[in-house]
Amino acid sequence: MRVYVVVIFVALSWPMVVAQTNQNVPPGASDWNIAPSTCAALGDLSPLQNDDDEHKPAAQETDTTAPTDPPSMFPHSDRSRFYVSGQMNFVYQTNPPFHAAYTGANSLLPRYEKAISRVMTLNTGVELNQSTEVLVDVEETGGTGISSALGLAGFTNLDVVRNPELSKAPYLARAVFHKIIALGSETVESERNPLSLFTTLPKRRIELRIGKFSMVDFFDMNSAAGDSHFQFLNWTIDNSGAYDYPAETRGYTWGVVADYEAGSWGFRFAEGLLPKVANGVDLSWNLRRAHSENFEFQLRRGLIPAKAGTIRVLAYTNEANMGRYREAVDRFLAGIDPVPDITAHSQQVTRKYGFGMNLEQEVAAGLTAFARFGWNNGKTESYAYTEVDLTVLGGFRLDGERWRRKYDRMGLAFVSNGIARDHQRYLALGGLGFLLGDGGLNYGRESIVESFYTAHLWRGVYAGIDLQHINNPGYNRDRGPVIVPGLRLHLEF
Repeated sequence: MRVYVVVIFVALSWPMVVAQTNQNVPPGASDWNIAPSTCAALGDLSPLQNDDDEHKPAAQETDTTAPTDPPSMFPHSDRSRFYVSGQMNFVYQTNPPFHAAYTGANSLLPRYEKAISRVMTLNTGVELNQSTEVLVDVEETGGTGISSALGLAGFTNLDVVRNPELSKAPYLARAVFHKIIALGSETVESERNPLSLFTTLPKRRIELRIGKFSMVDFFDMNSAAGDSHFQFLNWTIDNSGAYDYPAETRGYTWGVVADYEAGSWGFRFAEGLLPKVANGVDLSWNLRRAHSENFEFQLRRGLIPAKAGTIRVLAYTNEANMGRYREAVDRFLAGIDPVPDITAHSQQVTRKYGFGMNLEQEVAAGLTAFARFGWNNGKTESYAYTEVDLTVLGGFRLDGERWRRKYDRMGLAFVSNGIARDHQRYLALGGLGFLLGDGGLNYGRESIVESFYTAHLWRGVYAGIDLQHINNPGYNRDRGPVIVPGLRLHLEF
């Protein structure tokens, strides 16, 4: 079955690849493209860009990075109306046995484990005119993560789909209608990528996107920590763990994004659909019962004088049929439920809200530091992303040009995740979330250190090593620490 999928993928890609490579593009052209992560946005392998430097035009002002795109198997034209690219990402992870005083239904298993995951994406698009385009991506995922992606708030592999019962057939990942409304005559250059085909954009503009996409294609982006195909693998390093962004279990939603860009700053708003149940595959189309609002302000300024940087401030609110941890505990203590059960409630619309800050800072040539802080109110159940109510992250990424390996990258990050008191008590009394539940809880913050190295081998072939060390897995001092080494093979088409 896997062979058939690969053959179909290449067969679909080849005609459009040939069409693009016949656009007078030399074989050694540098206009390569990056395929985005399934639950992450573009921005990898990219030095920060300072909007004050007129010699470094913004690649795409929604990201403020000027991509140094990695080579792919085939060159891609900047002049064809049509676009096609693809990627395959394979991740192998294992963990040796670790100490566990007890193990519950949703625990990370303390025995030796190994797991392999795969994600394959076909990105296509067409420019209808100079301000309108349509983008369609098809994806296939397979394999699994260690312990079926249970037992960790900061799970070790972002590529893993959290519901092993999902169909393995290819599915529609993105279908986006993208419209540019110019607000001035001044333009900036833009690099083609799977989320935008335009090579020139108005500096002041409104961008409208309608359709199916991942919310983190456009929100909470970070060029140094945001792509599981080239960078870090951990869920709460590539994205803010406290950002319970609207998504079904594969990481996608239907919605609309409105983005105002004014050169040195931008502001975007998005409305998205939430799943019918926590971590569910089916989205609720009844906006009176479930909806999500997302806001982000982005300032393209560094904290260090004369060094490029970006500051992003995020806010969101979700309303859906979510349980409350305190109510679940009270029902258990009153003898109504045999164990605390966050899903044991009638139809009710509750609200969850949160905030975040996301920083990138060029420290020296090829060295980028980054940080995130995220918080949500933690009273209602973790619903769409992961079980984190408070997160603090810091790290750096170093580009390989320093040691004459232009497309190599390495990085180191530390993240500390926590949950609110009601959430702690719920798990301590034996409650289950959609990811966590050891049957008890001796609470401690879940702290993770991750390092990686990604090497460019040949054309669009990349290989990487990854190592993660996790203290208090699932916020439990009675378990761990856990060491998770991993290997990654990535192919760009």
